[in-house]
Amino acid sequence: MPLDAVVLIVVAGLFAVVAGINDGGALLATGLKLPTVRPVTGIVVLTVLVAVVPLVTHQVAMTFVTRLGSYDEPGGQIAMTIAVAASLAVVGALGAMGRPTSLTLAVVGGLTGAGLGWGLEVAPGWVALVLAFGLAAPLVGGLLAWVLIRLLVATTTARQLWRWHWAGFLLETLAYAANDAQKMLAVFMIALGFTGAPVEYTVLVAVLFAAGTLYGLPKAGRTLGREIIASRPPHGVAAELAAGVAVIGCAAAGMPVSMTQAIAGGLIGAGVAQGGGRVRWHAAGKIVAAWLLTLPASGLLGWGLALLVKGFASVELS
Repeated sequence: MPLDAVVLIVVAGLFAVVAGINDGGALLATGLKLPTVRPVTGIVVLTVLVAVVPLVTHQVAMTFVTRLGSYDEPGGQIAMTIAVAASLAVVGALGAMGRPTSLTLAVVGGLTGAGLGWGLEVAPGWVALVLAFGLAAPLVGGLLAWVLIRLLVATTTARQLWRWHWAGFLLETLAYAANDAQKMLAVFMIALGFTGAPVEYTVLVAVLFAAGTLYGLPKAGRTLGREIIASRPPHGVAAELAAGVAVIGCAAAGMPVSMTQAIAGGLIGAGVAQGGGRVRWHAAGKIVAAWLLTLPASGLLGWGLALLVKGFASVELS
């Protein structure tokens, strides 16, 4: 196996663990104030769906591989490795500064920058379309949660709210597996040169993702469950339902979006519905600022790294 493929496989495994740290905790955080879905149960359900759903549909993974650019062509493995490295560096740096951000947004930026720097064909129309859907997802999540929180408060008892929590958790987890999680599968697709979704690789992705989720749950729970709004159980349920609907809609169109962004939008929408004072706007503003910085930062870093690596390769060949 070529060295660049081996390196990308290792990077793909690390990427899946980091995705669990960054995303997995966020999926569980909104329901931590309800006893319905225990963290261990939630992680098991999440792991199973991340492993199984790509066997049914992996259109979002194919968007990363073929629609944003020609990353399945010669040089694509190196460009993908650079893109993942750039995205992890940006997400890690922002996380260290207390600015949680979207790993999916970072990957889109890293792929675009690395592809341009390496000289691959990049599809600007698809990139723009993905960014438009990425912007729409948290807005739609917020609007839906604004409506749902009112319905839940007006019509549900505590026991009924628990049932809605199960429905919301399953919906958002299914949406994540059909959409956001497939960025992990896309890296393995490029590394190993397959276009389907072999079960052994979807299981591997799910196990690595679960390991990251176990590690990252406490921090993600604190960020989404406490910092954005003064959260009560109905807020979390409304955000789960709203984010699940928004992200599944994007998955049906093959558009990768960030579940963490959709959940954050849902929490803000639910908080505003009961009075804007519930929303901690300073914390929400820091998160939005990190989102706005993520794509250009990862794109520029990916572009610079690609030029650097390509330059070294040219010198060695000469």
